[in-house]
Amino acid sequence: MRITVAGTGYVGLVTGVCLASKGHQVICLDVDEEKVKTMQQGISPIYEPGLSELMQESMENLTFTTDYAGAYKNAEVIFIGVGTPEKSDGSANLSFVYQVAKQIARTAENNCVVVVKSTVPIGTNDKIEQYIHDKQVHDCKIYVASNPEFLAQGTAVRDTLHASRIVIGTDEKYAADILMQVYEKFDAPKITVGRRSAEMIKYASNDFLALKISYVNEIANLCETVGANVEEVTLGMGFDKRIGDYFLNAGIGYGGSCFPKDTKALSWLASFNDKEIRTVKAAIEVNDSQKLKLIKKARKYYDDFLFLNIAVLGCTFKPGTDDLREAPSLVNVPLLLEDGARVRIWDPVGTENFKKQVPNEKIQYCGSIEEAITDADICFIFTEWKDVCDFDVTKYQKLMKRPIVLDGRNCYALDQFEGTGITYGSIGRKTINDTEE
Repeated sequence: MRITVAGTGYVGLVTGVCLASKGHQVICLDVDEEKVKTMQQGISPIYEPGLSELMQESMENLTFTTDYAGAYKNAEVIFIGVGTPEKSDGSANLSFVYQVAKQIARTAENNCVVVVKSTVPIGTNDKIEQYIHDKQVHDCKIYVASNPEFLAQGTAVRDTLHASRIVIGTDEKYAADILMQVYEKFDAPKITVGRRSAEMIKYASNDFLALKISYVNEIANLCETVGANVEEVTLGMGFDKRIGDYFLNAGIGYGGSCFPKDTKALSWLASFNDKEIRTVKAAIEVNDSQKLKLIKKARKYYDDFLFLNIAVLGCTFKPGTDDLREAPSLVNVPLLLEDGARVRIWDPVGTENFKKQVPNEKIQYCGSIEEAITDADICFIFTEWKDVCDFDVTKYQKLMKRPIVLDGRNCYALDQFEGTGITYGSIGRKTINDTEE
């Protein structure tokens, strides 16, 4: 089929490439000319495992352009995959979605299905459809359907090609039939629901997972107080099929492009309609507090961080991506700098983005974990990169000035530090070789 995908961020580009890999003729549209030139060379502008390879394999079915009129003119299906960033009040900014809708209304000349894949508040698809029909120039039938994405950064290609489910939200049989054809070669359960239900499925799913993470983190914090081990606790919980063992890893909070934004958006939507989802509101509060967990632990060893050498391992919100959105590092590093610390950061892919987010000449970026921790007074682990998890922990004692390792992702087993001179603190577990200044 002739498919156009508006937006080439994580959602749009992964969607376009995966559709092209299944034989569809796909036009990927973006306003950034330099980005388009890069993609025309078969180079992915974002770091996502497997995406570059699949993109190069599918180039005969891919076109990259900034020409929206040409991209929409004869498309059979148009996916809207642009960003819906958070506004200051927590609501979703839909300006990019409406901009695409306006362009479609002006230029589409054939019957087509417009598929909103961007995460949007419940009822948005109805408004988009009316907006397009009000501004439509050519005599053609334009349908609007909801098709929320459930991909996770770091596994986005796999999550798209082998989805847990494909949700098609539409009130029109024609649109449902077209989307069934689009996804015919995708081996995944396909369900058809009303548009508003599809929109809610996305928010309800993401917010439930955010709730689960925040709940486990609160249990972890209590485990530290009462002397329990959160990993043993979650092991016992996970055998219950009603609970499951996914998203039970304690840490310093969730981040990324989805959970923070979607929890706030749903909470705002409820408040706007004179409702309150107290569980979601609590999850937001817990997560904000959890991001500062390591700073609070560090205060046990140092009253302040003035002139201290502090190693930071990992700055992205999770491994397998260069995305920093809502990453704990963005909260913690500025606080350390403000307190007078000398910060050295190691991350395999995220440092360039971090330089843009936190421009500060006092930050030293390191090419290895060893370089980052040498002569450090304390080490913070914010991202569970494989290089960190596989690191020889004895090097902390050999290289650090004072071997205090505070691990926000529970990268190591506790017994790795027994019998060493390393103070090792983690989340929801006892501190090994606990010492105070």
